[in-house]
Amino acid sequence: MTTQKVQFSKLFPVLLSFVVMGFVDIIGVATSYIKQDFELTNFAAQFLPMMVLLWFFVLSVPAGVLQDKVGKRNMLNAGMVIQAIGLGLPFLHYSFGMMFASFLMLGIGNTLIQVSTNPLLQDVSPSDKLPSFLSTGQFIKAMISFAGPLFATFLAIRFGDWKLVFAVYGITSVLAAIWLALTPIAESKPERKPATFSSCFGLLKNRFVLIMALSIFMIVGAEVAINTNIANILMGKFGLTLEKAAIGISVFFAGETVARLGGAILLNWIKPRPFLLLTALVALAGVGGVLLSPVYFVALVFIFITGLGAGNMFPVIFSLSLEKMPDRANEISGLLIMAISGGAVIPPVVGLVSTVVSPFASMFVIGFCMLYVLWVSFYVKKH
Repeated sequence: MTTQKVQFSKLFPVLLSFVVMGFVDIIGVATSYIKQDFELTNFAAQFLPMMVLLWFFVLSVPAGVLQDKVGKRNMLNAGMVIQAIGLGLPFLHYSFGMMFASFLMLGIGNTLIQVSTNPLLQDVSPSDKLPSFLSTGQFIKAMISFAGPLFATFLAIRFGDWKLVFAVYGITSVLAAIWLALTPIAESKPERKPATFSSCFGLLKNRFVLIMALSIFMIVGAEVAINTNIANILMGKFGLTLEKAAIGISVFFAGETVARLGGAILLNWIKPRPFLLLTALVALAGVGGVLLSPVYFVALVFIFITGLGAGNMFPVIFSLSLEKMPDRANEISGLLIMAISGGAVIPPVVGLVSTVVSPFASMFVIGFCMLYVLWVSFYVKKH
């Protein structure tokens, strides 16, 4: 059962895990640098983020089932340590194969982090504050996502090695795991049999759960597609250099950062369902604006607006799902985090459309994802 009073000594180390969670978004700018270093095609380069996000599909449900037995904090610590190992691999040898292995470990570790963090936050939050704290956590994650490309670019210019960002992130992951390990947290345990694969996947028979899982699939797919493709889209549309086009990644995450800060505040007064409708409309307006932008600066404005809309979709969907079945939190979390594998499916589709048709046309795939979320926002208002 969730606590009724905020215990900040327990809340802070859990919120720090959102910082570590945000490290995975470095794959966007990292993919661009790796593509440049090893002269990869747009389509081939998308297999790197695919290797990260594929594990959300493979491991999320098993992690949710195992988490029901070993505990959320233990699962979270294991994820942070595995992620730190992955971040350290490029310093052993920088090659495409080693980066492939690094992204693999990063994907495994981050999957465990995302499966465990949200349910653990539920254990240190008052129930009525959970949507707000989830948005706060996503705001923290978005700050890291926003700063990552800028930090990597700074290290590349100042020290001649963009990979130094991996070292900073790896050390931080280890320190966060140590702090959490030293923090006593009384985890909620549902009064039912431990979760199994059948009980977890059986939840997909519930139409509400299935629709929400598909929402996460589309949302994360669109976010990762923007993260890993927006630089290429801007280069193709306006003939920019990689360094200048990569600013679009940070602009998108800046929009998400502002959105999540606003969401953490507004969700104390606005109900999640109408808020989801508003965010979907804003995101669609942003995507449409990028398509119609005549110049680079205007495109950046609409990329920011897209981030404003997309920023709170994930925490709102997650909170609505946990609210529906709080006693199945581990299983719901496993299913929803499994749906993050949309980030492994949508970007290659966007990359393929970009290669076969044009970078401009690939934005329509992202627009379709946002259109689905708009439909879901009407569905949840009725249910």
